Amino acid sequence: MTDQFDEASPHWPRPPTRIEEVGVPRSMVEDLVMRRLVIERITTVTTVAQTIGVRVSIVQTIVEELRDRQALEYHGMEGRDYRIGLTEAGARVANERMAACSYSSTLPVTLADYTQNVWTQKAELSVNRENIRTAFGDLVVADEMLDQLGPAFMNDGAIFLYGPPGTGKTSLAERMIRIYQDKILVPVAVEVDGQIITVFDPSVHTPVEDQPTSLDPRWILCDRPLIIVGGEMTMSMLELDYDSNSGTYVAPIQMQANNGILVVDDFGRQSMTPEELLNRWIVPLSRSIDFLKLSSGAKFTVPFELKLVASTNLDPRDLGDDAFLRRLKNKVYVGAIEENAFNWILVRVAQAFGIEVSAEGAAYLRGVAVANIGELRPYVAVDFCEMMKGIALYEGTPKVLDRAMIDRVASVYFLTEDGQPKSADESPAEQAPTQAPAASAPTPAPRAAAPAPAPAPAAQA
Repeated sequence: MTDQFDEASPHWPRPPTRIEEVGVPRSMVEDLVMRRLVIERITTVTTVAQTIGVRVSIVQTIVEELRDRQALEYHGMEGRDYRIGLTEAGARVANERMAACSYSSTLPVTLADYTQNVWTQKAELSVNRENIRTAFGDLVVADEMLDQLGPAFMNDGAIFLYGPPGTGKTSLAERMIRIYQDKILVPVAVEVDGQIITVFDPSVHTPVEDQPTSLDPRWILCDRPLIIVGGEMTMSMLELDYDSNSGTYVAPIQMQANNGILVVDDFGRQSMTPEELLNRWIVPLSRSIDFLKLSSGAKFTVPFELKLVASTNLDPRDLGDDAFLRRLKNKVYVGAIEENAFNWILVRVAQAFGIEVSAEGAAYLRGVAVANIGELRPYVAVDFCEMMKGIALYEGTPKVLDRAMIDRVASVYFLTEDGQPKSADESPAEQAPTQAPAASAPTPAPRAAAPAPAPAPAAQA
């Protein structure tokens, strides 16, 4: 946790001891208890309390009130715990209420508490060359690139990564979350105007293994979230999603990404236009708050406390005018890589796949790449090794990336008008290398990032 927000903080959410301290309407606590009894029929007070995330004393208070109204009855003891169940009248009332909302999990927290915690957990970063290099340690990234990403992360506003396909933009975006070293609290759900909005999503949020015993169970200690969406992103994903079956709402992606990073990959290829997307986020980006609306028409605000990263292969000038691009303040070009960087990537990938590659083979692959693409891109080294491995396994031949194998892969890899890829001889810019691509290769200075499935050799990447 950060120094600003930990178990010693006055804002640290501790389990409420009385029903008056839970914050949400008393009727919501009552409904949750009754729903649990509809589902379990007969259970214990402790089991209900654990399921909805409150102390036994709070559930006991509700149980006694329901018993006084003849909606609940006791069914003996289990150890020192009461066994309870709904009466016929209580079951009838509970089933009627469940028709409107069937949520029966952890009790929500208040919108005010959620808002306060998001602001309290706002990251206070200290990014420098050393820790940003560590964050991208499994990529081949030049210091020049790190020196653009570091300040962009420290500055307010979105980060816009652009450049040709396959140069590592997505790989960079995925690893930005490593810059954070602390944890945050995420609520299971939030109550707004009597409605329940689920926020915690196990596919998005990663809880720590041992949750603090001093923590209100309605909150979960997690890593800072990273959400990546691409061409499948729709405008509806930015609004509350009402589930008519459960009678609850699902938080939009930007609310789930609060205190973390939201990556919009393939920016410009969504069903909405880039202008529509940016217009939706103009106010949140400038004021750090977002406006959401319930199906009843009630509007409310939530924090927009996240780092937005947009990545595109398209020409930025095709996405919008100067006013549009000005909103994406931190623009980082991710382009082709240099020869040494390509060698370095090839060595690391070949080591991971158990592939033998010579200096001659590396030079020939570079030439083929330049002849067919016009420049060196990191994905070529990765793809050729992956495809070559499959061919060698199929044919039962040694895994050697030589001229013959490179031509074999190129014949099915590159899309050409006549079905024949260009050879390395058609690449005048490529010349024989002065050294073999080995672990002792000099530190590259690429302009882009490239994934490296193998651990880095001793030399600094």
